[in-house]
Order: sequence, then C-alpha cells, then structure tokens
Amino acid sequence: MTEPTTEKREIGAARRRKEDQRLITGRTRWTDNIQLPGMLHVAMVRSPFAHARIVAIDTAEAEQAPNVVAVLTGAQVAGEQGGLITAWPVTPDQKTPDHPPIAVDRVTFAGEVVAVVVARSAAEARDAAELVDVEYDELPAVLTLEEAEQDTVHAHPDLGTNKSATWVLDSAQQGSGGDVDEAIEEARRNGVVIEREYRQQRLIPAFMEPRSFVCDPTGEQITLWSATQVPHIVRFALAATTGVPESKIRVIAPDVGGGFGGKLQITPEEWIVFLAARRLGRPVKYTETRSESLVSGHHGRDQVQRLTLAATKDGRVTGLKVELLADLGSYAALVGGGVPVLGAWMFNSIYKFDSYRFTTHNYYTNKTWVDAYRGAGRPEATYAIERLMTELAAELDVDPIEIREKNWIKHEEFPFTTVAGMTYDSGNYEAATAKAMELFGYDELREEQRRRRESNDAVQLGIGVSTFTEMCGLAPSRILGQLNYAAGGWEHADIRMLATGKVEVITGTSPHGQGHETAWSQIVADKLGVPFEDVEVLHGDTQISHRGMDTYGSRSLVVGAEAVVRAADKVIEKAKKIAAHMLEASEDDLEFRSGRLEVRGTDKGLTIQEVAMAAFHAHDLPDGAEPSIDGSATYDPDNFSFPHGTHLCAMEVDTETGATTMRKYVCVDDIGEIINPMIVEGQVHGGLVQGIAQALWEEAVYDDSGTLVTASFVDYTLPTAADTISFQTDHTTTPATYTSLGTKGVGEAGTIASTPAVVNAIVDAVRHLGVDDIVMPCTPERVYKAIRAGAGTGDATARDASALGGDAPRDASGQAHFSPGAEENADPGSTGSEGGQQ
Repeated sequence: MTEPTTEKREIGAARRRKEDQRLITGRTRWTDNIQLPGMLHVAMVRSPFAHARIVAIDTAEAEQAPNVVAVLTGAQVAGEQGGLITAWPVTPDQKTPDHPPIAVDRVTFAGEVVAVVVARSAAEARDAAELVDVEYDELPAVLTLEEAEQDTVHAHPDLGTNKSATWVLDSAQQGSGGDVDEAIEEARRNGVVIEREYRQQRLIPAFMEPRSFVCDPTGEQITLWSATQVPHIVRFALAATTGVPESKIRVIAPDVGGGFGGKLQITPEEWIVFLAARRLGRPVKYTETRSESLVSGHHGRDQVQRLTLAATKDGRVTGLKVELLADLGSYAALVGGGVPVLGAWMFNSIYKFDSYRFTTHNYYTNKTWVDAYRGAGRPEATYAIERLMTELAAELDVDPIEIREKNWIKHEEFPFTTVAGMTYDSGNYEAATAKAMELFGYDELREEQRRRRESNDAVQLGIGVSTFTEMCGLAPSRILGQLNYAAGGWEHADIRMLATGKVEVITGTSPHGQGHETAWSQIVADKLGVPFEDVEVLHGDTQISHRGMDTYGSRSLVVGAEAVVRAADKVIEKAKKIAAHMLEASEDDLEFRSGRLEVRGTDKGLTIQEVAMAAFHAHDLPDGAEPSIDGSATYDPDNFSFPHGTHLCAMEVDTETGATTMRKYVCVDDIGEIINPMIVEGQVHGGLVQGIAQALWEEAVYDDSGTLVTASFVDYTLPTAADTISFQTDHTTTPATYTSLGTKGVGEAGTIASTPAVVNAIVDAVRHLGVDDIVMPCTPERVYKAIRAGAGTGDATARDASALGGDAPRDASGQAHFSPGAEENADPGSTGSEGGQQ
C-alpha cells in the first residue's frame, strides 16, 4: 500500500492535468471512434428553406440506393419519435411550439431535418440522402428581431404571434429599490441620462469535436453514447418523451471535445439515432459535418438591448432600465428562453443603483434556435453595463475608472444585496482594479494616448475598462423552482474507498475539457490524506454516476466539488467508528489529520487506507457497522457564487483604414480560492479569446432568404493563436462564504469580461472623432465607416453608420485587422486551443 503524501497540500498546486496524456496521444475515445458489430450509419436530409410546408417526400430512389437499410420521414414516425422539451418556460403563459426531431408537415429554419437515411456506411447514407426528393411550399419567413417585433409575419403561424414570453424584474415591485421611471425623470431634470441601443450579434459555439451519437439497442438496456455536456439530462428527457423507462436507458458521455454550452442540449439528432436504433434493432451512428454543426447546432446571444441609465451630475448612478429583444430562433430550446433571464440579475453588476427594471421580450424567428453559449446571459449583461458606464464617464468627462469607483460596492459593504435582489457574499473590486492598473501601466498609457491625440497621429490609442461580476454555479434548487425552471441545481458525488487503498470518486458533473479528473483528485487527496496518484475520478456514464445535474454555468467546482467534499467528510466519519473500535478508544478521542486517525495525546493511529482494508475484511467490526467506509453526498447550495475582476485592454486603431491592433491586455480575476492555478490560467486564456472574438470577428450572418451564409470556417471567422497576443493575467482572492472550499468558479469569466473591454478600447481610440459606438464585430469596414460618419456629424450618426457594412459575409481576411502588438509577440502556449476548449 502506498504511503500517503503529507508534506504538501494538493489544493493550490499547479498539477498537470491527468486527462491530457490520453487526449494528446490519441488514446482517448471520442464518440465517433466507437465501432460496434453490425453498426449502421445515419445521414440527415435538411431543409434548404427557412420556412416552408412539406408538400411531399419521395424516398423511392434513395431506398433503392446501394446498402440503404431504411429511409424515415417525420410523417412515418410521428407517433413514436417523441418531442424535444424545454426545461425553462419562463412564464406560465409562454408560447412554446412543438418541436419534433424530424419535421412532419412544416419546416421553420434552414437546416431542419425532414428525412433520415440509414445505410451500412456513412458515405452511402450521405449519397442516398441526396436522392430524397422533397417538395416544399415556401412560406414568408421572419428573419430579424425587428420583423419579429412587428408581428405581421409569423415564424409559427399556429401560435398567432412571434412573442414567446415577456419577463420582468422590477425593483419597485419586489421591494429591492425605487421606481426607475421616477429616477430617470429626475435625472432628465437635474442630472444625466444615457440612452443607448446595443446589438449582441448571433454567435456559434464552434467546439473542437463535432456532435456525434451512437445508439446500441441490442442489450438489456438501450445505450446511447453522446458528445454531450448533459448525459443525465439527456437520459431523463429521452425517458420522458419516448415512453422508454429511464431504467432501460444508459447514456454515456465519453471524452467530449469542448462544448461552450453548444452541447448543453437535447438535440433532434440524438432522438433520431435513438429512434432509428430501436426501429431497426441494430446499432446506429451519426456524426455531423462541420457545416451541419454550424447550421443546425444551436447558436448563442442574438439580442437587441435598449438601455437607459440615470445619474446625478456628479456621476452617481440612480436608475437603470433595460429592455431586451431576444431572438430564440425557431424553437424554445432546453434553456433558451431563460438565457436572457439569467442576465436580469447582472445588468446592475457591481454598482449601487437605487432603482432598476429589466424586461425581456423573447421572440421566435425562422433561424436556428438559440440557447446557452459560454456565459449565457451574463456576457450580454456585462457588455451593456460596462459600455454604459464608460459612456457616462465620457459624458461627464471623467476617467472611466473614476466613475466605476464612485459607484461600485466597497469591500467593507459585503455581504451586499443589490437592487436586483441578489446577495453578493464577498468581493474586493478595489484590490482587483488597483492590481490591474499597476500591471497595465494605466497612467503611462493614458499619457501616450494624450500625446497621440495632440499630434493627430493616424494610429490612435484607446484604453478599454471592464469591471465585472457574475453569478455562477447554477443553483440553488428552490430559487430555480421559483423561476419555473424544470430541474434542480443540486449535485451528487460518491467516494469509494477500495480495499487496496485506492480511491474512486464518482461525480455527477460531466467534463468536456475543464480538468475535473485532476482538480477532484487534488481535493480528495487533501481531504483524505491519500496520494494524488491514488485517486481515480469517474464521470459521464449514467450507469456509473447514477445521479447528477451535469456541467454548465460554471457550476462544476462550486457545486459538484462541494458534493465531493461532503462525501469525503462522510468517509472520515464512518472510518472513525471502525478505527475507534480497532484502537480501543472513544470516537470523541480520535482526530483525523494528514490521512491518519489518531488517538489524541498518543502515537496510536491508523491510516484511512488501513481502516478501509479492515472494513473490507470485516473480521472485527463494531456492532452495527457496515463493511464499508464509502461516502455519498448531494449538495444543494444556499446561493450563487460571485467571481469578479477587472480587465484592461489597449487597442490601436488606424484611422485611415479602420484596422485595429491589440497592444496590451491585462486581467485580474478574483475567483476565490484556487484549486489548480494551471487549469485556471487555461480557463482564463480560453475565455478571453472567445470574448475578444465576439468583439472583433465572429458573427452568424443570414441572407434575405434565411440561409446561413457563414456556414463554414471560411466565412465564420474564428481566431487562432496567431491572431492573439500574450495576455497578462493575475488574481486577487476573497474566499466565497457559501462554499467550504472558498471557491467561486472561473470557466466563463474571461468571456464575460473581455468583450466590453475590447469594444470600449476601440471606441475610446476614436471618440474624439465623433464615434461613441461600433456594432460588433468591430471589423475594419465598420470601424472605418464609423470614423468617416463620426467626423463632424455627431455621435448618433456615427452609431448608425457603424452597422452599414455589417451583414455581408466575411472571408478569412477579416482576421487581418487584429494582429499582435509590436511589443508583445504571439505566444501560442498562452492563449490557445486547450484554454479555449474549457
């Protein structure tokens, strides 16, 4: 038996990730790698129209194609295919259209499945799919939020409206603040009012591994392998909608190559593979192409934000009114309607508003459905408030740091209940900001900016500020219940103490790049005093991990790991009973320290592994004791977790071409206690790249007929390591008070904070030229047009003009406008693919 390591703590150590060895050496098992005897393959026939009636489907030629086993249409399987569910109807009267996996009589977005071909190989299935002849009767389509709001053409005519729901949070109604309309009117008379409309463009979660599903119906259970973030939720939803008992369904998420929320879904393709396998009695596989992923996998963001901020003349904020138009796409996705609602508590951010009202109007359009994308509601809110606070600073001609400091919650005021009714437990915005400014060289860069403006330099320098907090750890269950969310926010864990001294940890969270196997091993090694190498973490299989709520919303560490901690506590308590018997001592006289149960004041003791072996033998246990010291725990937190930070960005803007270059980026995040700084660094860097990409490159663009024209990586411009600079990151620490580990969560922080930092910097560089907004992504064309329109025409004109060139598809050359600064060369190891896939 290996002796426990007691010389150092694992928590806080920069351990290399356990899972990386198999991932980088190709010894892993992606879903698409799975091969089963007699396995068939599926190809999807997808609608080319955004909105149309299905008049007829001729499958005869496809059925005669080589090695085709079956062709299925929605009409043929209407009674057995089930339907996709939404877990978050945000209001009791929410309008929710039926969502069959295979369309039966009408399609509502280009890319919707209308028929399925099953063949002996994937290539033969794809070839035969092209032989399916579908006759459509094209219908008018709703393609923009403005069209949806007008409500003259309907995405779902049977609903009679495009509006799914309206949801409101009002501080006056809930007693957490005053009347926002009164605050705005007072500010119009005696203060300052900032009114803006911002656009959150539609984004695509471009995860590394395309979605893939394999279903085997040949055993006692139906086993579904899925590249998913949510195996437990998929299992429940399949049972709830298909009539197959939950006990007869096993869902396995093997190694999953990234998700970013894009695999937080119950997908039509999963249901189709499940249906085809049951019908044919043979294993069936489907792996999407990259174009299919971009077209039919759910999208993110897509909001219009209408904002009004009221303040006194000296810059103290008094009121904030938010009105969102949120595009749900063609269907209510799993949590799609709730994504805008998640932002409701974050628009006020770290600031002490007196009054607040948030309203979201959720609309259907004839585009791909929208759901959670890294940050889910929080990045949208942070973008809006951080842009507004910078606009307030510009209106009052004060530094943007100064206006934030005047209004943020001071560290001595925690815990603090915000105007939105959320209680922040801990934080220190002053410390994070001071550290970020020092690392950034804030005063020196401001001085350089002044010199460039005075000299009328063609390349201007802008400095962007983003101070943020977020609510993460999607929980607790009772709050989710009050919000009409269909599931809970708890998490489960088991710890098995094996007779040989090794430890198995079974977690209900389902990782897809986050490093759970490493971090959970570090936590358990410290809690139980066993070697890090002796801990094995099992996950992602509903047969092994029988209870769980899976991974999303930065909940794994602050909820899932807390369940692990509580399971470890139960292991220790059970071990005490047996150890006391073996040592002929009272349980009260035992203390557990560094993996040993010792009798106080003596050198008598046993390692926890020795107690596990004794329990296994069961030769001499105390009366009533079970022959096991395994522990199980389910944790439901009392509150959300609230990480925060300050991000500073310096951007150079060529006023003659619109080209932008990132000069410097510094972020200081407070995520509470850190389990593994190496994993944190990867998470932050990956998040930064995604948030910067929204500011500068990414946008899902549709043409006038509803066809996605950015349906490949030629046109949907993702950044690479060569397009980024070496970020400077650091942290401050104020431990969370709601978690025993003091952790807060980090998976989405970089994405939430970075987008407004970059846009604020670009606008800051050209504000003196009459520009106060540029619609994202800030391509060279948009920046150039905003500068040309802003010169001598006023801010409002500049805002309008910035969108002129925005909806045309862009080719890969669109990346050229963001290049590493001269002083900070690109460092592929600092940004990167690994960090980006957390």
